[in-house]
Amino acid sequence: MLAARASHRRLLSASVSSKTVLARHFSPQADASAAHGGKDAREVVEDVDELDTLLKNIRKHTSPTGHHFVPVRGYIPWAQTLLDQSRGTSTEPPPSPATTAPPLRSMLDSYTEILLPFASSPELYEQYANAAGGIRTGKLFEHLDSLAGSIAYKHVLGPDVQTLGLVKELGFYIVTASVDRLDMLAPLSPVRDLRLSGHVIHVGKSSMEVAVKMEALEKTGTEKTLMLGRFSMVCRNAFTHKAHPVNQLSITTSEEEALHRLGALHRRRQKSQAMRSLTLVPPSSDEAQVLHDYSLRYGDEHYSNSTGEERVWMDKTKLERTMLMFPQERNVHQKIFGGYLMRLAYELGFTTARLFSRQRVRFLSLDKISFARPVPIGSILRLTSEILHTTSSEQFPSIVHVRVKANVVDVEKGTEEMTNDFRFTWCTDEGTPMARRVVPRTYRDAMLWLEGRRALEMGAAIQGLRNS
Repeated sequence: MLAARASHRRLLSASVSSKTVLARHFSPQADASAAHGGKDAREVVEDVDELDTLLKNIRKHTSPTGHHFVPVRGYIPWAQTLLDQSRGTSTEPPPSPATTAPPLRSMLDSYTEILLPFASSPELYEQYANAAGGIRTGKLFEHLDSLAGSIAYKHVLGPDVQTLGLVKELGFYIVTASVDRLDMLAPLSPVRDLRLSGHVIHVGKSSMEVAVKMEALEKTGTEKTLMLGRFSMVCRNAFTHKAHPVNQLSITTSEEEALHRLGALHRRRQKSQAMRSLTLVPPSSDEAQVLHDYSLRYGDEHYSNSTGEERVWMDKTKLERTMLMFPQERNVHQKIFGGYLMRLAYELGFTTARLFSRQRVRFLSLDKISFARPVPIGSILRLTSEILHTTSSEQFPSIVHVRVKANVVDVEKGTEEMTNDFRFTWCTDEGTPMARRVVPRTYRDAMLWLEGRRALEMGAAIQGLRNS
């Protein structure tokens, strides 16, 4: 291990890109960036490219024996769980001895990967095949969330952990707080094996930034990155549900320093974007002008589609799915697994985009996911999707941005509480530009329309930079 670490340091001292990212990320200009698209998008593309390179180099110095995945789904029999609950198991934490600071962890300690051998296993591909002969992207999202959870637990418990045991014995649990945008960098193909991998790149007091990637393993032995993004994970006390401290990172190489600063930059960018949210501040003057012009063109009650463009009110694009939450989809702390919710939301969002566009669509990006609160087992979950924004470009004749909101229904009170907010974008690669236009009817819809516009502007800028 020491030899590998020494080799790691020698390799990274030659990494020019690491020096570049340190200078770029901590320049005043980078911190002051507040525009949508443009400069922000260029920084995101640079981050993705840099992150991809750094993660590849980190992986070279991991030991295959430490690549194992730690199960984060419920593996304690549900009957046993119910029995424990009926016995009135204490919810008070046991007396704890004097504690010391958790041991430091390296980025190598939390590295984890999942291999999906589609090329060599027709039986496996059959479980993931979609109607068009491709791969169900929603199931891959489910795996990515499991992967992020496994990585986070390995960071806290150590690289040798194989199973988690009972949460009340651990004294803590880890949940997904949010998912940053994930752009599809290359098409999925069922004739290639896929590798999902990642590790922790930044930590706070009780939070962890987990970088994950999806790669296609070519028959030539080369690897192609298909998707890359970041999961924000938080650690909670199993009894009080308050913040639980996590292990800090030991940074020993220039490459690890670059990854750590990428994570820090991402956290600052998230805070900056939150401060510009339309739920807190009004739209910019440019956005207000765009909305005004759009409303005059499409929102008039005497609107005529003589130009061939069809107006569709935003509230008429909604689809709903209501279902019971069963224990088979639980995680280790006996709530509904977040990856399962991601898959449900993706599939409803895809259906909404497909029905609206009236064309075959393919996944373009996951723009944002936030996890507000857990979904209890046995609850009634209502998923509601709607089209927030539509547009077209030279590259994509149709682009559809969809929001999927997850609410838990309180049957006795007749109320609902939001648990998750998902944002996705789908597109078409061929055909004529879509003539249907989604139009906001209320102020609430108008702000959502602008949020969708912001997401699509960012995505268009990223696609343009990548294809230039």
